[in-house]
Amino acid sequence: MANNLLEKLDGLEARYQEVSTLISDPDVIADQARFVKLTREYKDLEDIVDARKRYVACLNGIEEAKDIIANESDPEMKEMAREELVQNEELQPKIEEEIKLLLIPADPEDGKNVQMEIRAGTGGDEACLFAGDIYKMYQKYCESKGWKLTVTSVSEGAVGGFKEIDVAISGDKVYGTLKYESGVHRVQRVPATETQGRMHTSAATVAVLPEADAFEVHINEGDIKWDTFRSSGAGGQNVNKVESGVRLRYPWKNPNTGVVEEILIECTETRDQPKNKERALSRLRTFIYDREHQKYIDDIASRRKTLVSTGDRSAKIRTYNYPQGRVTDHRIGYTIHDLAGFMNGDIQGCIDALTVAENAERMKESEL
Repeated sequence: MANNLLEKLDGLEARYQEVSTLISDPDVIADQARFVKLTREYKDLEDIVDARKRYVACLNGIEEAKDIIANESDPEMKEMAREELVQNEELQPKIEEEIKLLLIPADPEDGKNVQMEIRAGTGGDEACLFAGDIYKMYQKYCESKGWKLTVTSVSEGAVGGFKEIDVAISGDKVYGTLKYESGVHRVQRVPATETQGRMHTSAATVAVLPEADAFEVHINEGDIKWDTFRSSGAGGQNVNKVESGVRLRYPWKNPNTGVVEEILIECTETRDQPKNKERALSRLRTFIYDREHQKYIDDIASRRKTLVSTGDRSAKIRTYNYPQGRVTDHRIGYTIHDLAGFMNGDIQGCIDALTVAENAERMKESEL
């Protein structure tokens, strides 16, 4: 086991040295796409090389301790060696497990920022209220992670909440953390709008899209048709006298069908029109990138049963049951009886459980 792992690690250490030289090469720095790709690879390899150092030190510690126990006459030295041996033998399987996870090929999207879209599904006003609750849940979770969340577009519900709300989230490994949230979120509760006290089931859909870098998607900016309009401020209170809202129309040829579709994107994020244009362009890139990568995502989903939702955004992934104070994730059978905490942004436990399940599937794939 140890030798097998070390052989794999030795090859990666050589690659680490190579990438380390490449990212300081002026020609590579000038090629933005290549430089970004290599920088990400360097960061991943750095973690592996660090784990390799600790692993080699652990194996050497075991050898040295065994040698002292076998050949040393001083009882005190032998006792210290025995303690050292026990410590390192306990540590060895932990480092091996860590290395196995690091050796699973990382999803190249994981380090990206995201565009998240939350839509009220079936259930009328109650679905809009639930979409609002889901948005607050993610808002609080992002705060706890130190991530920046910006609302890019919003359509409010008649009695509160949202018909739809789009947000941009930036920070460290945002997509790798939030990718499990795509799908249908179902709520079971007595709505505030219900006079008879009957329980209703309604839903909101969440889509989490990795934000595309400018060089990953080709857009012919000459084909974009722009309109501007007056946008109201957050909550619709302040009527904006300036036409700062932007609407973008772009003809896009679907590579899978050959059909030209018109993409329509609106952005009312700020009172600054150039900033709204920039954000609308970013959403256009992300939309096209997501559609062009759908085949790749479907392929992953068909192989990994844990993430039903990765390929199928219509899959029901989670139920929020208010009378029982329970949240259940249907993909892995995860249930938590702290609904209030969960809705308050405490969703890390569920994300961790999904990550562990996905890593187990990926280990099977990699035959580690």
